[in-house]
Amino acid sequence: MSEPRQVHLPGKFSMHQSDGEIVEEARFEGEHTGPAIQLMQFESGPAAGSIPLRFCHFNHASRFQRSPLIVGEPEIDQLQEAVAANPRIRALLLQIAGEVEA
Repeated sequence: MSEPRQVHLPGKFSMHQSDGEIVEEARFEGEHTGPAIQLMQFESGPAAGSIPLRFCHFNHASRFQRSPLIVGEPEIDQLQEAVAANPRIRALLLQIAGEVEA
């Protein structure tokens, strides 16, 4: 099992008419790609103030991929480890699942 990938945060991003920072990232290196869940904090434009999650993946050269994130059952434990190390992402995922953060 690979270790969760260490990233330098915050990381800047720019989308459509808004920009901001990636403030948390749960990511690991899988066999084919680096699946990631990112907590994005919009700082300007129409989305300013929103804090969404982005489900994405990177190739092994750390380049963002514009295709859907697909995570297989063998990778669930690795993704769970990466999420556990990121409390804000974990809390939002628990809300999605209808669970209450302890």
